[in-house]
Amino acid sequence: MSTPQTLSADQAVARAVALAAAGGRSVLGIAGAPGAGKSTLARRVVTAVTEQLGPGVAVQVPMDGFHLANAALDALGRHDRKGAIDTFDAAGYVALVRRLTATGDGTDGTGTVWAPDFDRRVDEPVAGSIAVPPETVLVVSEGNYLLDQSTPWRELPGLCTETWACVVDDDVRIDRLVGRHMRHGRDHERARAWAVEVDGVNAARVTADLHRASVLVRT
Repeated sequence: MSTPQTLSADQAVARAVALAAAGGRSVLGIAGAPGAGKSTLARRVVTAVTEQLGPGVAVQVPMDGFHLANAALDALGRHDRKGAIDTFDAAGYVALVRRLTATGDGTDGTGTVWAPDFDRRVDEPVAGSIAVPPETVLVVSEGNYLLDQSTPWRELPGLCTETWACVVDDDVRIDRLVGRHMRHGRDHERARAWAVEVDGVNAARVTADLHRASVLVRT
C-alpha cells in the first residue's frame, strides 16, 4: 500500500470542494482518534462546500449517531468504556453508508435518506435527525473506526469515495478531550482520566489503521 498524501486542513477543504464540484454523489469518510479534530474538519468541509456551491449540496452524517443508547450500554455492562468499538451499531452504520453511496435510495417517498445524529447535551443518539436528499452531492461522515480492519468496519473504505485520517500531536489531542469532557460535566481529574485511560485505548486502536487512509490531514 502506498503512503497516503499529507495535507493541511485548508488543502483538505479545497480538495473536498473540488470533489463536490465534480458532480454525482460522493461519500467522504474522515477517521481519526478521539480528539483528532474529525468533527471540526467535517463541519469546515460542509460550510465551505455550502458557501461555494449552495445549500443542500453537502451534508454531515456522524458515525456517533450509531452509538448504542445508554440503557443498552448499561444492560451490556459497557457504559464505563463508551466510545469503544463494541459500543456502536457497526452493521447499522455500514448499511447507512452503503445507502448513501446512491441517490434515490430513500425512505420517505422523495428519495431522502434519514440518518441519526448524536446529542452531546444528553449523551444519546437521536434517530431520523439528518436529512440527506437526492440533490446532495457530498456526504461527509466522520468517526473513530472508519479504517478499522474488523468486520463489518473493513467494508467502509471500499464504500467511501475517499477516506481521510486526521492526525495531531497526542498532547494537543488529549488537551482537547479534557476540555470536551469538562464541558460535559466532568471535573478536571475525571476528565483527564477518561481522556487518557478510556479514550487512550480507543486511540491506540484507531492509530494502528490510519495508514489505510487515502489522505492524511494535519489538524
